Amino acid sequence: MSTVLTALHEALDSAPEQDMTTRLDQSWLLGFDTETTGTSPNRDNIVSASLVLRNPRTGYEGDAVAEWIINPGRHISEGASRVNGFTDEYLAANGSEPAESIEQIAGLIMTAQSKHIPLLAYNAPFDVRMLNGDIRQWCSGRMEPMPERELLVVDPLVIDRAISHRSGRRTLTYTTEYYGVVPHGDFHDATTDTVASVDLIEPMTTLYPQVGSITLGKLMDWQRDAHRTWLEQFNEWLASKGSRPAIDTWF
Repeated sequence: MSTVLTALHEALDSAPEQDMTTRLDQSWLLGFDTETTGTSPNRDNIVSASLVLRNPRTGYEGDAVAEWIINPGRHISEGASRVNGFTDEYLAANGSEPAESIEQIAGLIMTAQSKHIPLLAYNAPFDVRMLNGDIRQWCSGRMEPMPERELLVVDPLVIDRAISHRSGRRTLTYTTEYYGVVPHGDFHDATTDTVASVDLIEPMTTLYPQVGSITLGKLMDWQRDAHRTWLEQFNEWLASKGSRPAIDTWF
């Protein structure tokens, strides 16, 4: 086991088991992000992933970080390669064996879940479903896919749509700029994206204390309601343009 992976294991082991009355602005968080061969769960694969454990008392300086580069043994699309910079040749030379890496990632996430430490990801359904697709492909018979409806998740995209009614794009790049979050590296690097996503929670909960006061026990229902409201409004806008409604599911 690598030194950084051991450090994350040890940090998770020493993290407290949180009560479901813990407020979001006082909660430990496990950030997660992936880079992939494409955008279709169960068909595309993860080529890079990062987990970042954030202690609310120590912030960025106290983060425990682990990252993986994975060789899925398949072609990465040109579009994905342009975005994340990975090539077939690089992955073949530097990537790890998929099954072991996917098991490590999912195992760490479920350890955090057992302590009521939320999984935080920007547009979380994408990363979770990509991971579950890889679990089905690489770990069948050894590990079950994560129970999506039972996960405790923080999705800054869902929160932002609920609290900020600004116009314009809501990519991670634009959203971090809006909240004054400066990235620690280049976007579309899994670790940079993970840290930036986790960093969003402090300004969001400071600017909107009603979000910071949401308890872990109420967090999922709040986000489900927020996503449902956003989707209804988005589909009304699409209808006004003569477009078909979006089918967009959250957890």
